[in-house]
Amino acid sequence: MTTTLKSALKLALVAAAFSGAALLGPAFADDDEGGEGGIRAVTNETVKTECSACHMAYPPGLLPQRSWQALMGDLSNHFGEDASLDEPVRKEIEDYLVANAADAGGRSIRGLKADQIPLRISELPWFTREHGSKLIARAKSNPKIGSISNCAACHRGAEQGYFEDD
Repeated sequence: MTTTLKSALKLALVAAAFSGAALLGPAFADDDEGGEGGIRAVTNETVKTECSACHMAYPPGLLPQRSWQALMGDLSNHFGEDASLDEPVRKEIEDYLVANAADAGGRSIRGLKADQIPLRISELPWFTREHGSKLIARAKSNPKIGSISNCAACHRGAEQGYFEDD
């Protein structure tokens, strides 16, 4: 894909996000919350503290509401780990993630069926379109990255919601 075409697609994504049109990818941030190429970073301190104790606190706009509900509903088996929390803390985190999810406010995620509940960001259509199978395979085999869930290994601004190519 040419640089010009990539730039045009990114501009179209931003325009669609701000106009309320169906999204091709995650929810984009306002200029003061990540700008072009970014999505809303995590602003809830409880989410930042609890989630980043084990991994990057992923911006809620990366997954739909139903995914966050499923993830938060089974924390005793969180990708093979017990990430259980006290109920008030768990509920606060779930409420925040659901309220700020990619499909919050009636937005939609193109390519994702209503009955699909992806538990991994890498399972979403926009992720595979953006990264491609060769890049995903290269990331998995690179010990400095270790996993495609390690966004910050390639995107230095990931924790601030900025995923533009570095």
